[in-house]
Amino acid sequence: MKEQIKQIQTLEELQALHTATFGKNGTMTARLRDMKNLDNDARVALNRENAELRELFKTRQTEIEYAVMMAKLHDQKVDVTLSPEPAAVGRLHPLTMALTEISGILESFGYSLWTGPEIEDDWHNFTALNTPAHHPARDMQDTFFLSNGNVMRTQTSAIQIRAMEKCGVPVKMFGIGATYRKEMDATHSPMFHQIEGLYVNKDITMSDLIGDIRAFLQRFFEMDNVELRIRPSYFPFTEPSIEIDMKWHGDKWLEIMGAGMVHPDVLRNCGIDPDVYQGFAFGFGWDRLAMLKYNLPDIRKFYDGDIRWLAANGF
Repeated sequence: MKEQIKQIQTLEELQALHTATFGKNGTMTARLRDMKNLDNDARVALNRENAELRELFKTRQTEIEYAVMMAKLHDQKVDVTLSPEPAAVGRLHPLTMALTEISGILESFGYSLWTGPEIEDDWHNFTALNTPAHHPARDMQDTFFLSNGNVMRTQTSAIQIRAMEKCGVPVKMFGIGATYRKEMDATHSPMFHQIEGLYVNKDITMSDLIGDIRAFLQRFFEMDNVELRIRPSYFPFTEPSIEIDMKWHGDKWLEIMGAGMVHPDVLRNCGIDPDVYQGFAFGFGWDRLAMLKYNLPDIRKFYDGDIRWLAANGF
């Protein structure tokens, strides 16, 4: 029996022999059942044989399992000289990168960060910004209207109204968030991101506005100097209103943002006396600035969710 156990090569064969020996009808089971008919020396010898056989079965089982494991390891061995497969590493989205940098620059200028609701009421999105119900400027924006009279925020200027209502003056803040308009092409998206800045205090002038914008653009685009072009424009919530262009790659001019001095009616709507306080406001899409900074041609790619595109563009 002992030699037979040692010669077994598979766990299945070992289990079959174990059952034939120690099972309900096994040979050793029958001998142990008849032990009462043996003398004392025979009983001691049978107990010793029973223990030895059981230990031998366990030892052989361990040996077979080890041999099986080593065979698998041999078949699955790893060649440590091979180059490892490249690990998939997460990357920051270019919009996240741009927002982080823009926010850091504005905060270093003393602006505090504000956010607001994306579903706005008519007062904060239009009326308080000097755009009452009959105002033709409402036609300048393709607005998503909701059944309860609210709108999907068309501009983050609404955050400026909330900041002035809550904090009064002086106030120096910038608001960030998603805005919604019915637009869709290579440079426009129905959902895009805006950043609006506001500074209201005593003796604030247009020169303060242009100085902050120039310093911001130089920091963001890592330029020693930027050449700006100031054009008159119209926004219902600023007077005078301007468009700011930046010279880009030679003689090309790019529209960067709209800005202006806060309209006196907007200040009055927020409980601020325009004869004592003045301020400026500016707004831009950080999607557009990200496109320029990272030299990306199509704004819609920001929202495809394709990590292959991110990798192909170095993000």
